[in-house]
Amino acid sequence: MELSKSYAGALYSLAAECGVQDEVKTALDVVAQALRENPEYIEFLAAPSIPMDERSAALDAAFGGRVPEVVVSFLQVLCRRGHARSFFACAEEYRRLLDHAKRVAQARIVSAVELSAAQKQALVEKLERRSGKRVEAEYIVDGTLLGGLVVEMEGRVLDGSLKKDLQHVKEVIEK
Repeated sequence: MELSKSYAGALYSLAAECGVQDEVKTALDVVAQALRENPEYIEFLAAPSIPMDERSAALDAAFGGRVPEVVVSFLQVLCRRGHARSFFACAEEYRRLLDHAKRVAQARIVSAVELSAAQKQALVEKLERRSGKRVEAEYIVDGTLLGGLVVEMEGRVLDGSLKKDLQHVKEVIEK
């Protein structure tokens, strides 16, 4: 984890210096999607048996012109230093740094049923008031919840699910 913080911090500093923080985040998302769709590619990039020139050329061919040069160079540095497999952790840490700088909080909201647009808006507004940040929410429907919500945001879990309430009642009764 410390490794990804160092690399992401260096990338973020360079992006901020050039004023391209958002473009770099978008580019990291493009690269991450490509690597998820082709998991063998990360193995290729991490293979010390393949000459660095060949891996570097492959990165240029795959991403040159599609993403900013700073991102291609970042990928090449990861490969050169033997840390290609750390890409996803670096990209996630970069997103955290950008969110922090922009005062944005990512929220993962799990509900038993689909929330209406009004419910989503009210929930996001409440989370924004509570955190003092702009909230970007990801909504997930989980049929195993009996009701209520589970909100994960900034390393905290707010569990207001009926399932948790019933579990708590059960624990009290068993005492």
